[in-house]
Amino acid sequence: MNMQTQPQDAVGPIRDQASLVTAEGVAITYAGRAVLSAIDLTVNRGEIVTLIGLNGSGKSTLARILLGLLQPDAGRVWRVPGLRHGYVPQSFAVDPAMPLTVRRFLTLGGKVADDVLTATLAEVGLPGRLEAQVAELSGGELHRAMLARALLRRPDFLVLDEPMSGVDVSGQGQLYQLIATIRDKYNCGVLLISHDLHVVMAATDRVVCLNHHICCTGRPDAIVGDPEFRALFGAQVADQLALYHHHHDHAHEPDGGVVPLDDDLDQGGHGHD
Repeated sequence: MNMQTQPQDAVGPIRDQASLVTAEGVAITYAGRAVLSAIDLTVNRGEIVTLIGLNGSGKSTLARILLGLLQPDAGRVWRVPGLRHGYVPQSFAVDPAMPLTVRRFLTLGGKVADDVLTATLAEVGLPGRLEAQVAELSGGELHRAMLARALLRRPDFLVLDEPMSGVDVSGQGQLYQLIATIRDKYNCGVLLISHDLHVVMAATDRVVCLNHHICCTGRPDAIVGDPEFRALFGAQVADQLALYHHHHDHAHEPDGGVVPLDDDLDQGGHGHD
């Protein structure tokens, strides 16, 4: 990639007490092709932002730039001073022939007290699995172990790249709920990268639709009606998601009445499986 010599990261006085990370005019090219162009994006504390887009649209590249793992060719990234971040990649390959316990996986790069490890594993739904072999974990268990490793940093900014990959349907609902619980407990900002568009309705506060540039952004219930969203994903998908939201933003009583769900459930999807 074409890297500039000047640093693109900026750390300075807090401009907005809620803002954790802000990208301003970020662009990057690879082999002469624009991967990202003119990206403006902010993730706030206490907010779940879902980044959606087709394969190859630049979602993971943008996440790596926000984390400081990759430098853009143009633009800048501002981070709140002292920002702690946690990153859960889409996958983690483990050689089945290599012995690697969950304890060892969590402590790669530094020592952690046993009581902290035990408490963190319990927090993500893996109690008593410290001595389990990572290679023997199910898809959902591996994602929880990776999440536990990220939480050991006590992150302000948590990035989850396709956290439902390899997780069965029942496990997805539990993992969505866990993400919302972590957001509330740590008061962190969460950037969730997903190709599963139903997460847009079930587990996010704000949606950012990416196709090398930001096509549209907004609340989940509004984004499905955006012409650019419909053009990218198709009218049928948008209509299905709108119907999904209709069935989840209120409850129907036996007498035909409609009862709105609590604001916190409707806004963040905290009450859905």
